[in-house]
Amino acid sequence: MSRLVIISNRVAPIAEGKASSGGLAVAVLEALKKAGGGIWFGWSGEVLAETQSEPNLFRTGKIEYATIDLSIRDHDEYYNGYANATLWPLFHYRLDLTEFSRRTYSGYLRVNALFASRLAPLVEAEDRLWVHDYHLIPLAEELRKIGLSTPMGFFLHTPFPVPEILVALPNHATLMRSLCAYDLIGFQTNADRDAFVHYLVVEAGAEMLSEKLFRVHGRTIRVEAFPISIETEDIVKLSAQAEKARQAERLRESLKGSELIIGVDRLDYSKGLPERLLAFQALLDNYAGNRGHVTLMQIAPPTRSDVAEYQEIRQTLESLAGHINGAFAEFDWVPIRYLNKSFSRRNLLGFFRAAKIGLVTPLRDGMNLVAKEFVAAQDPADPGVLILSRFAGAASELSCGALIVNPYDIEGVAENLQRALSMPAEERRERYDAMIEVLSHNNIDVWRQRFVDALDQAPYTDSV
Repeated sequence: MSRLVIISNRVAPIAEGKASSGGLAVAVLEALKKAGGGIWFGWSGEVLAETQSEPNLFRTGKIEYATIDLSIRDHDEYYNGYANATLWPLFHYRLDLTEFSRRTYSGYLRVNALFASRLAPLVEAEDRLWVHDYHLIPLAEELRKIGLSTPMGFFLHTPFPVPEILVALPNHATLMRSLCAYDLIGFQTNADRDAFVHYLVVEAGAEMLSEKLFRVHGRTIRVEAFPISIETEDIVKLSAQAEKARQAERLRESLKGSELIIGVDRLDYSKGLPERLLAFQALLDNYAGNRGHVTLMQIAPPTRSDVAEYQEIRQTLESLAGHINGAFAEFDWVPIRYLNKSFSRRNLLGFFRAAKIGLVTPLRDGMNLVAKEFVAAQDPADPGVLILSRFAGAASELSCGALIVNPYDIEGVAENLQRALSMPAEERRERYDAMIEVLSHNNIDVWRQRFVDALDQAPYTDSV
């Protein structure tokens, strides 16, 4: 019987009946449940002195988890090194932050080969493999070397850079050739897909057989956009409940009638956080009537705190927030609440529901599910306004109702903040209705099923 085998860098086991924190975990678990069970394979999150010889195996219901621990060296070279110091900045168009190292590239390949060697004995002939994200681009090629011919699909959660950026990567040809060992390659947006197709045709000499099928490196592969989404209906229900929770009530009481602008992002240089604070400062400078009446709450949980670039962005944000508060604060009002900590998903949905504006302005993002969750969390009778960067993948779906901005245009973002603050209720409802309709039709179930259905059609033929 055919099973679905999902491979991701990290595995997040969730006990039967427990709620997950959303994102990839929701998609993976639902995919495995709908498939009647299967395997979720990946790194355990543990770092040991030596590489683990055999995977840890355990089962929850019909889902089997298989995890491996990484050695200190493997974690440093594969994860901190090539994946997050090379591919992450490069895929987010930050060549200035991209580190090129043969040592970390060798570690990246080594760990992908390790994943393949530990995974292969668990795979049965009729299984289908779904691999997630930039950490595991070479995995299919490593599995093919071992002899696996089962259908394999890959989904990239980050943006994909245009060829002019990608070719700056040493060994780009080798890395992209290994990506073509997958049968199905999925991207967040048509723009990401088109960037990859352009690379295939111009750099790899691919033959375009149809809009989705390409002949390259002796194989026929399918390339398509599958914009990831959220569990819309569940979030709508949960946010209505979260509105009445004590944390949400405390937030509303603390605002004392001020309008709330909210941003929720990992502490990462791709999120445009300094530019966001500067735009809020421009709002207070250019529209002085907002002083004392509008509060920006920026939640930015720390991430990769041992990396210099992330330490720098944290220091920059703390300095900016302190400067703006020092310049504008009154004895009974502080303009910026900067919170370098995490909150539960339930609390975040309650905060979203209390906000007049959701400010989502990354400099580059694969999708940005915060934007979609903000919309789904709104009160349909009195919804807030989403201000969204044109460089977030979600902009291609939510431009029907969001105010689309260029995060590099500080004054332009400030103007849209003012527009949102003064937007009539009727217009806010019209914009919300348009966006929630999109999110209802393209929820996480639709995204998952579209990908699995496409994978089920592999192997592809030139005549398809």
